[in-house]
Amino acid sequence: MYKWIMPVLIVVACLFGVYLLAQGLPEKPKEEKLAEGTELLKISATNFNFDQQEYHVKANTPYVVSFSNKLGNHGAEIADLGINLTKDNPKQEFTFDKPGTYELKCSIMCGQGHTQMIAKVIVE
Repeated sequence: MYKWIMPVLIVVACLFGVYLLAQGLPEKPKEEKLAEGTELLKISATNFNFDQQEYHVKANTPYVVSFSNKLGNHGAEIADLGINLTKDNPKQEFTFDKPGTYELKCSIMCGQGHTQMIAKVIVE
């Protein structure tokens, strides 16, 4: 007599699931527009590694230093230059004035591989 109840409940549950999925989607990434003459330095981190071992930048050029955390809880710090990026503070504008090699390290205690999480920023 009530054979229609189960298919209706399944359809309602599927529609509710689709609604929840659609509401939880993140916004489409926006392309970042930089001021003229400004360059972008992207740094990303996964578990106990930065995406590159060396980052090369030009001296006396303004940069937007951008940090993204792909896996784990990490930060990026260049202590000699006063740069410290985290998920709460992912971008900073900076002009690398002095040529040289600077140490980039993780600024958040992220686990056993934290001390080996080091890269270099080379200012040419």
